[in-house]
Amino acid sequence: MDMTVAEMTKRINELYHKSQDEGLTEAEKEEQKRLRQAYVANVRANLRGQLDNISIIEKDGSVTDLGEKFGSKS
Repeated sequence: MDMTVAEMTKRINELYHKSQDEGLTEAEKEEQKRLRQAYVANVRANLRGQLDNISIIEKDGSVTDLGEKFGSKS
């Protein structure tokens, strides 16, 4: 899917509002499902990237890099 997150969010919202007003066709329901899955996958990937870059300073002064400790899970 070649959409930015902003475009994806806009289209998800459009489909949601249309579903509330007049209902969706089967093709639109499938598009909505695919867009939501892509959006959630994107959010998860971004969160994983942020979590992999967190380091914790322990009480003894050592630094634990959570990205190295737990690894990048795909």
